[in-house]
Amino acid sequence: MTTPQELKEIVSQGLLSFPITDFDEQGDFRPKSYIERLEWLAPYGATALFAAGGTGEFFSLAPQEYSDVVRTAVTTCAGKVPILAGAGGPTRTAIAYAQEAERQGAKGILLLPHYLTEASQDGICAYVEQVCKSVKIGVIVYNRANSRLTADSLVKLADRCPNLIGFKDGIGEIEPMVRIRRKLGDRFSYLGGLPTAEVYAAAYKALGVPVYSSAVFNFIPKTAMDFYKAVAADDHATINKLIDDFFLPYLDIRNRRAGYAVSIVKAGAKLVGHDGGPVRAPLTDLTPEEFEMLDALIKKLGPQ
Repeated sequence: MTTPQELKEIVSQGLLSFPITDFDEQGDFRPKSYIERLEWLAPYGATALFAAGGTGEFFSLAPQEYSDVVRTAVTTCAGKVPILAGAGGPTRTAIAYAQEAERQGAKGILLLPHYLTEASQDGICAYVEQVCKSVKIGVIVYNRANSRLTADSLVKLADRCPNLIGFKDGIGEIEPMVRIRRKLGDRFSYLGGLPTAEVYAAAYKALGVPVYSSAVFNFIPKTAMDFYKAVAADDHATINKLIDDFFLPYLDIRNRRAGYAVSIVKAGAKLVGHDGGPVRAPLTDLTPEEFEMLDALIKKLGPQ
């Protein structure tokens, strides 16, 4: 088993990514092409992959499908790249998913936000603490949507939960992030987690968050790695060129509809010959016009 502290070291460097989950035309999990996807992506050099994460449509998976996805990822990537698994939803559901991921051999958990209702800091802390204490593997908490932790709350959780080893920010507010980074120091590994994280990567590095997860790694893995290396090297010429030529036009497509942060990644995978099938409702797939726009952007980047 990878210890929580070992996992912390793993996710504190390099590029991370979330493979999409493959569905057939009826919307059922398709393990064969999912295995092929993981085998294609693994050699590109991502430090860790998140199975059944946000881009992997965790929120749409039934419990048995979740087990199948995590088991398939762990088995396929054994000895190649560590697999972490998403978990979230109501507290007892999140605990059940976390324990199942541990049983299937995942190296850690990305704890996604709780369900619908808003909650106090004490309530969110209780949610995170109960999930952490239900498993022995490392946990990274995802700060996003209605699950936003303050620096003071994270200090309490760090004291109570030795296996809480990471903080992933999907909010993008500078002052809270600075407070968290200064108050927690090296207690956590810090990950950038805003959708299309590349756009924020250089700014987050300046805040002391040098690592992020890339969704576009799903279809332009070479470019995703090149961009990460440029950020690490402060190569602003390369960063700015890729932002101007690809990422900003990409955002223009992504921002057309809510939920396209996932849909556009599946569209990209299809365009490069690694079709992951349709998204599940309530998400919607890109229109034919948007597919053509994305195709033109990808082709400008050259072979991957």
